[in-house]
Amino acid sequence: MPEVIVVIGAGAIGQAIARRVSAGKRVLLADLQRDNAESVARVMREAGFAARATTVDVTSRASVEDLAEQAAALGSVTGVIHSAGVSPSNASPATIFKVDLYGTALVLEIFGQVIARGGSGVVVSSQAGHRLDALTSEQARALATTPADELSGLPMLDAERVTDSLLAYQIAKRGSSLRVQAEAVRWARRGARLNAISPGIVVTPLSEKELSGPHSEGYQRMIKACAAGRAGTPDEIGAVGALLMGPEGGFISGSDFLVDGGVTAAYWHGDLRPGG
Repeated sequence: MPEVIVVIGAGAIGQAIARRVSAGKRVLLADLQRDNAESVARVMREAGFAARATTVDVTSRASVEDLAEQAAALGSVTGVIHSAGVSPSNASPATIFKVDLYGTALVLEIFGQVIARGGSGVVVSSQAGHRLDALTSEQARALATTPADELSGLPMLDAERVTDSLLAYQIAKRGSSLRVQAEAVRWARRGARLNAISPGIVVTPLSEKELSGPHSEGYQRMIKACAAGRAGTPDEIGAVGALLMGPEGGFISGSDFLVDGGVTAAYWHGDLRPGG
């Protein structure tokens, strides 16, 4: 039976990971916008990959279930790359929670039912989740284990408490990483692994909007203060994704890899300290 890699979100980082782990396998590229998925699938086919495009709305259970059925019909689902998300400069807190938190929970729940033995998954989270103040153990457990369809009812996500999109983004990304850790236990029962990557500022069309948006000054400070002294590239994140999904990452599951050039270190202990 042919192996299938599912890529959810046809952005630059998802593509970079997929190109490293999909040789000889079938690739199902899913995006909210059909044109985006078709464009990436065409480029991958021209590079020798067996890729096809489809659509998915990660905020819809029916849509994600349909995607899982499409993938299973193509062969054995051995890889899932979830990189769909929205930008805090262009989305409301409600939308961020719906796409980045609920959408991730939904994808991991549904694909956790079809992932093959020996398979692996990667969720693209964000450095933003590592800059959120400490959660209580109850809050962390709630984000990690509350059934997907009940997440919107959590008091910590109440619209009156979270009015800032950047804060919502931090909560959602911390929640995604916690969800990966919890879901990795369930995936393990099928003999599969699951991890997260939390990139820093990586040059993509989405980050270009952030760098010119209302938080641009803060992002420029991050770039100047980090050890790398620059923004990252999708290929650098792709290399980490390939490690996690490949045989050399066979002993890694339930982890979140922070790949931010040293920004978070500078945030907590260096020139980017809050109030510093």
